[in-house]
Amino acid sequence: MSVKYSIEIPEKIIKTLGFKESEMGATLKKELAAYFFQRNLLSFGQARQLAELSVRDFLDLLRERKVPLHYDIVEYEEDLKTIQELT
Repeated sequence: MSVKYSIEIPEKIIKTLGFKESEMGATLKKELAAYFFQRNLLSFGQARQLAELSVRDFLDLLRERKVPLHYDIVEYEEDLKTIQELT
């Protein structure tokens, strides 16, 4: 299950960022996922799911953003639970 939110972003900001309007949703999801992972608010698996990326692509995103990996047994168990809920 997912929830849909909408936010208003001034056109000037979008132009400044250089995002295509058609890519805005995907770009924001990736940026939020990397940010929340870096702040330890989401596990790797949860952040990857938010970003809608494969493991490899999410690792690449984190590498580009210079976000260090942190992955412990608690996060592994959370990811395992998430995987089980999705299957």
